[in-house]
Amino acid sequence: MNETTLVGALLGLIEGLTEFIPVSSTAHLLLAGHFLGFQSPGNSFEVLIQLGAILAILSVYFARLWKLAMDLPSSARARRFVAAILLAFLPAAVIGALAHGFIKSVLFESTAMICWVLIGGGVILLMIDRMKLTPKYTNVMDYPPSLAFKIGLCQCLAMIPGTSRSGATIAGALLMGTDKRSAAEFSFFLAMPTMAGAFALDLYKNYDKLAQDDMVTIAVGFIMAFIAGVIVVRSLLDFVSRHGFAPFAWWRIGVGTAGLIGLWLVG
Repeated sequence: MNETTLVGALLGLIEGLTEFIPVSSTAHLLLAGHFLGFQSPGNSFEVLIQLGAILAILSVYFARLWKLAMDLPSSARARRFVAAILLAFLPAAVIGALAHGFIKSVLFESTAMICWVLIGGGVILLMIDRMKLTPKYTNVMDYPPSLAFKIGLCQCLAMIPGTSRSGATIAGALLMGTDKRSAAEFSFFLAMPTMAGAFALDLYKNYDKLAQDDMVTIAVGFIMAFIAGVIVVRSLLDFVSRHGFAPFAWWRIGVGTAGLIGLWLVG
């Protein structure tokens, strides 16, 4: 295994560990890649290895997804939930398709900005975690479509690297009346179409730029992302129920600060 493949394995591990927690997997991948000297064609590696994280959550939630599919013909509640997920996905699908080039060529290259967004997002998440909020919704199956759409609008903020897709959706959900556990779980469900759409769009846009060696590195990163993602998905909801989101907020602040110091020292 050559050095590039080893770096790909490390980045895949980072992707799986950070994708479903509110710390911004993209920021971690871009910062790690920057300081390790790793660069993928069109910044595609960071998006394409998300397939491993997608399959991780699908494998953990397979039984629940299967039951949901079987209930669709007879259950209005199941149909309402699926419609809510699709409504929440819609804003990111539209904006992501229209702004794909700008996001990849400009925002993904702004390393210092990513660090500042990590810190700012950590401060905001810490403030929200300490608020005495009274939840109105505690079950994702009961989220009304209007609430789901608003959470989807919050998700669009995550197109700025460092914001965190899960962080934006969870923070928005909490401020709009959900409890912590169901907010994290709704973020899981919303991740499935969102990440799958981002993967498909990026593969379509950059497939011709990828060489065979790139595909090997992506495959290794995908495997590591899958393994780490399964571990995180299986444990996150219980962790959040016990500890809230403050540990992730402090982690964001620490990583963002370390990134700024690293940029100041080595560029």
